[in-house]
Amino acid sequence: MPHDKPMLPRTCPVARTVDLIGDKWTLMILRDVFNSVHRFGDFQRNLGVARNILSGRLARLVEEEILAMRPASDGSNYQEYVLTPKGESLFAVIVALQQWGERYLFSRGERRSRRVDIVTNKQLPLMSPRSSDGRVVSRADTVVKADS
Repeated sequence: MPHDKPMLPRTCPVARTVDLIGDKWTLMILRDVFNSVHRFGDFQRNLGVARNILSGRLARLVEEEILAMRPASDGSNYQEYVLTPKGESLFAVIVALQQWGERYLFSRGERRSRRVDIVTNKQLPLMSPRSSDGRVVSRADTVVKADS
């Protein structure tokens, strides 16, 4: 995958995360794998991405231990891409992006996909950052500090 110069400052977790997963195709692959897509051909069909680009993004996600490859669950000769624990921890990122898109990028009444709880069949509540004591916090309630 072609990489631009890494974003600065390198002490910033957001910059490092964007360097790793911030491009369109990587985020769409992650969306798909969280929606139970696991095979190369299925990613390609869903995304309409060129094979070489898809191969590069998948290889990087495997190299960075966000995805792992395993034999196909149906016993065929295919390989499947599955989330590792590191990859599973990106679920909140994908949900936050989906919720932001639902809120700001669709007109009232416009059809859209929604992520729902399989037990209640209800849409997930809006994600909000919380303090260590459980309070919902806003940007104004926080500050970024560098390690000393």
